[in-house]
Order: sequence, then structure tokens, then C-alpha cells
Amino acid sequence: MRLIVFDIWGDYAHFKKYYTTSSPLTFSLPPPPTIAGMLGAIYGADKTRNDYLRLFMNDHCKLAVQILQPIRKVRMGINLSETKGLNIYRPASTPLVRTQIRTEFLVSPKFRIYFTHQANNIYQKILDNLVEHRTHFTISLGLSELLANFEFVGEFDFSDSVSNEFVEIVTPVLSKNLLSLESVQLEKGKTYFKERIPVFMTPERLVLNYDEVIFEPLCGTVTAKVKLFQTLSNGTKIAFF
Repeated sequence: MRLIVFDIWGDYAHFKKYYTTSSPLTFSLPPPPTIAGMLGAIYGADKTRNDYLRLFMNDHCKLAVQILQPIRKVRMGINLSETKGLNIYRPASTPLVRTQIRTEFLVSPKFRIYFTHQANNIYQKILDNLVEHRTHFTISLGLSELLANFEFVGEFDFSDSVSNEFVEIVTPVLSKNLLSLESVQLEKGKTYFKERIPVFMTPERLVLNYDEVIFEPLCGTVTAKVKLFQTLSNGTKIAFF
């Protein structure tokens, strides 16, 4: 089996946590539905029907993400303009109503995406576009204003692996993939975070599966006993969402 690896980065990112409203907070890494959106922009999936979720949120597609820059967050005020009803319920000359919302952002984020798909036509189109540094839609990091750059890293063979021993994994690990509650080896000098993220979203934008993801925010690996992991031909070990 083969997978595609590419890096994506930008000045800022915001992957909104589902339970925040008036003061939006961000996940520390892009959840699977967000990665599906990035792939949809590269592939050219129809936005009006949420086709990116049909194409990349299923058993034929496997995703993983690696943190390449230490997680740093900052909160800034952004101005939102009330445009509902403009030129319908009030004249265009009426001053727009503006509200400043304090929003949390990731600073200088960079991630490595691991992607494979059983549909050869989808896999090949993603591969060709990445190699040629081409996208169908503009890629952003959570919000349309937060533009992203990307770079093709390579294509690798991989195999599914199982082990009862501790394995050093470069990607975050879902709790459901751990063999037990004591499956994470806490190493000196490392910090461990846990966040609850959406894992699966339907084309109707209904989240059917949430899970806790464990990661090292300073780009370190996670050494754990997991039910299933993937070994790349270069020796790198990852765990798909």
C-alpha cells in the first residue's frame, strides 16, 4: 500500500472548537474533517454539496497528522460586520454594525499530513496536484482569511502493524487506539496534551464520532501501546485517525 505525505503551514490557524461560541477557541491540530477540507481544495470537490466529506470521510480514506512546529496560541480581537439584510431591510448607506470578538489562533503552525485512498483516481489526482504545487481551490488553515502554503514531501509504501510492546509514534494517537489506560509511556522532558476532537463528520455536517487525541505539543513523539499503527518504508511509525 502507498501513501502521500505533504507539509502545510501558515502564519496563523484557527480550527474552531465545537463547544465555544462568543470567544472561539482553537484545536491544537487540524481534526480529520478539516484535513478532508484541505484535500477537497486540492482535489476540487464540489463545495455546495460538501463533497469533500463524501470523498475523504469514509473507510476508503485514511488520514494522520504530525505536528512540525511547537504549538503556540495567541488571542486577538477580530472585527465582524453584521451584513444580514443589507440592501433589503436597511439602506446600503446605513453604517454597518461591527462587533469585536476575541479569538484564539495558532501561531506559525506547520503540520505534516499523511494520506491514502483506495480509489486510485482520487489518490492519483491528489498526488499529481501536490507534485505540481497546484490546487483547485485556495487552501486555508481553518478560516478563509488564514491562507496556507504546502509542499509535497514524498510517496511511501506502508504496512499495518500490531505489537504488544511500546512503539514510538510521530503522530497524535486516538484514545480508542490505546490498548489500555496505562498504554502511554510518560517520558522525561516531554509534555502531553489531550483534546477531544471530531473524528467523523457526515456530508450533512453532522459529527457522528468524537474521541480524545493524545499528543506532544512540542513536536515530540508519543510512545504507546496501540491496537494498530502503520510503518512507512522509511521506518517512520504513524497512527491513522
